[in-house]
Amino acid sequence: MAKHETPLLDQLESGPWPSFVSDMKLEAEVRAKNEAGIEFQVPVDVVDDLLGVLELSYVHGRTHWKHGGIVGVFGYGGGVIGRYCDQPEMFPGVAHFHTVRVAQPAGKYYKAEYLRQLMDIWQMRGSGMTNMHGSTGDIIFLGTRTEQLEEIFYELTHNLNTDLGGSGSNLRTPADCIGSSRCEFACYDTNALCHFLTNQYQDELHRPAFPYKFKFKFDGCPNGCVASIARSDMSFIGTWKDDIRIDQEAVQAYIGGEIAPNGGAFKGRDWGAFDIQKEVIDLCPTECMWMEGKELKIDNKECNRCMHCINAMPRALRVGQETGLSILVGAKAPILDGQQMGSLLAPFVEVNPEDDYSAVTEVIESIWDWWMEEGKNRERLGELIRRAGFQKMLEVTGIAADPRHVSEPRCNPYIFWKEDEVPGGWERDVKEYRKHHKR
Repeated sequence: MAKHETPLLDQLESGPWPSFVSDMKLEAEVRAKNEAGIEFQVPVDVVDDLLGVLELSYVHGRTHWKHGGIVGVFGYGGGVIGRYCDQPEMFPGVAHFHTVRVAQPAGKYYKAEYLRQLMDIWQMRGSGMTNMHGSTGDIIFLGTRTEQLEEIFYELTHNLNTDLGGSGSNLRTPADCIGSSRCEFACYDTNALCHFLTNQYQDELHRPAFPYKFKFKFDGCPNGCVASIARSDMSFIGTWKDDIRIDQEAVQAYIGGEIAPNGGAFKGRDWGAFDIQKEVIDLCPTECMWMEGKELKIDNKECNRCMHCINAMPRALRVGQETGLSILVGAKAPILDGQQMGSLLAPFVEVNPEDDYSAVTEVIESIWDWWMEEGKNRERLGELIRRAGFQKMLEVTGIAADPRHVSEPRCNPYIFWKEDEVPGGWERDVKEYRKHHKR
């Protein structure tokens, strides 16, 4: 029998989709039976009490969690997120409910044995509930008590050779897509770069010393499978410099129905014959594609790398051969100053896993030096860029202004000009323009 009545949570199980409530109830039941004979180091009814406090939050329309900041462990300044319930007498099982981030490997490649070892630790010393994976990328262990943190940290580091993930005002655990290890679209080795920067900046992961958090994310191509353009202060997105490769015979095979479009993802749906004009050419955002007789043509200088045509006809179209990455900066979630997408900083950087990635680390460290000097408390990089101006970002990194930096070209073409750099004959016109087009 359930420890707490949860009529509101029960409603969440009534729909057609899998429910986290059902999973929690199942975990509570497994812990109560304890058929594996585990010596639980936290209250056996921790999940029951979690259901109870969540039900109470729904009843009251507000949270019953207090944020406890960062709970430290010996030798690691960031990594454990403190969480306490404001109703400990009613729900003693979750009086402490700290969240432990476990650093994920590049590409999130695991052995089954390793995952079982992780779960053995967590079943014994935590709630048994996990999030695979959190928005930062880490494995998330949801809920344990303060006295278990050192034990968990010791077992992770000494027995599993695994680090905690970043928390607090520090570098968060870098996260990447599977990249060239499994994906034909990848334009650079995301796993290699993610692994390198994770090792290179371990001190920044372990020691909160920044104005606020800082995230790296690595997308192997513009499809953005880890959504780096929206979820990281510095995103690395694979791209190419030359033309999209076209196999004209394969194009005709798609048109003739010999090859299913979209990699066969929708072949079970009766949408009729593939129409290249309607499904590919007309959907090109820059209208840079057309058919000449039986040949597909692309004006590559107008292509903005949206990937739609390549996704629709992957056997006919492929990314170019001169590959590398673009660096974007300033994305963030809507905490202090609203949500922001990343802004293009370096249009193309050639990367090679055999080199020392100095082209990337020099940009990173010049940005950190400026941000740590000028950033306010809890001010993300994107907010500092908005406050100081993108021109300052270019000065800091030494990257030359480029037409591709201009986010609103028809609104303010003088975005990268300083008044003392504008020839005297233009000063009056620039001031007049700024008077009527304030940003």
